[in-house]
Amino acid sequence: MRGLTGAAELARVYDAVFDARFDEVPALRAAACPPAPAEACEVLDAVAIWWRIRIDPHNTARDAAFRSQVEAAIAATSTWARREPQRAEAWFYLGGAYAARVEWQVLRGHHLAAARDGGRIRQALERAVALDPGLTDAYFGLGLYRYYADVGPRVLQMLRWLLLLPGGDRARGLEEMLRAREAGQLLRSEADYQLHLIYVWYEQQPARALDLLGELQSRHPRNPHFRQATAEILDFSIDDTDASLRTWTALLEAARRGDVEQPELAAASARLGIASQLQQLSQGEAALEHLHAVIAANPAAPFAAVARAQLQLGQVLQSLGRRADAIAAYEAASAAARPPDPLRIRASARAALRTLR
Repeated sequence: MRGLTGAAELARVYDAVFDARFDEVPALRAAACPPAPAEACEVLDAVAIWWRIRIDPHNTARDAAFRSQVEAAIAATSTWARREPQRAEAWFYLGGAYAARVEWQVLRGHHLAAARDGGRIRQALERAVALDPGLTDAYFGLGLYRYYADVGPRVLQMLRWLLLLPGGDRARGLEEMLRAREAGQLLRSEADYQLHLIYVWYEQQPARALDLLGELQSRHPRNPHFRQATAEILDFSIDDTDASLRTWTALLEAARRGDVEQPELAAASARLGIASQLQQLSQGEAALEHLHAVIAANPAAPFAAVARAQLQLGQVLQSLGRRADAIAAYEAASAAARPPDPLRIRASARAALRTLR
């Protein structure tokens, strides 16, 4: 059997995940499997949890659920590949299950485990395309492996060498990812997302990254993450403070209208972003309104929103010469930052306090 069984139904699940419509995923999954293999939906279940993590990456509350689901997906697809070793899509979904785990491992700093799984992804997907050269989606994962094996972080390249994994090929990897983007049945949006990261961090082409994010936002308008990523690139890579401010403001307005999923998270993220841009534009007084709004709302997400707002508040107040108020804000930021404090809010607040006392 060639191609992906039930690809159209699976694509509807994938679209819901990328649109952050997570509440709709269970019903769409039930409609997809069958006709799609049950193992494919096991992988998509892991992908859905992973995207919840991706939207709020410093929050580890869903890590245990993700680990459990991705292990189940790897076990299910491994069994399927052993049972039907000549079925290309079994190997494709096995590679996809490992790929979901690799992204989480990289996010959490588990580089050795990520390098090992990278080798497993390559082996599974090479088997898939050997059995079915027309399985275009499989070339995305192969391309991603080849690209990062060539130009990725030094720690991953060293681990690849220690584990005797094959080297990479930057140009071939990009070509394979673009091929999957144009002709794949399932992974167009995933390819756009990963390519935007590559264009920002490795190819120094932020304008192309913004184009890809624009396409993602057009296809998946309810996911606030793509607007946030756009605003951050405009700020940090292009240094267009005004455009970043407009993008954050548009996200806040969309959250107020209910046009995006997780509006509480989106609104808090947008206000923090707006305040940062206003401060860069020397409009500290205007920034205070947004920071006080985040603190008053006390949102559950994004991670450490109140502590981040208090830290930014201290910085704005300090810039305005309001020393006593800045000290109070820094103290509140330090108190609100819960361990393990991956954003180092407490350390930043304490360092600022030392300059004021």
